[in-house]
Amino acid sequence: MVSFKLEQGTKISNEEKKMLEEAKKIPLVYDEDSPELTDEMEKAFIEARRNKPYNAEPLTVYVSPMTIKKAKAIGGDYIDILGRLLDKAVNEYVTM
Repeated sequence: MVSFKLEQGTKISNEEKKMLEEAKKIPLVYDEDSPELTDEMEKAFIEARRNKPYNAEPLTVYVSPMTIKKAKAIGGDYIDILGRLLDKAVNEYVTM
């Protein structure tokens, strides 16, 4: 896995632009871990999105390592858990 931090105002270089153009020419390779999308699979993805639409706003929040550790210990998608907790806290604060 490769990760990087994108700084605001950063522009890609001509070399990076060339790499992207070359990458567009590489044929897709499907395998058992990454099969070609069938019509049935596409319909299932569309239905799943309808059932759980993405309507949240992305947000970066800095929390302590201890909070992350506790959220991960709960199990499941800890980012979703933290998002739900934040929603609940804000809702309770507003009703005070």
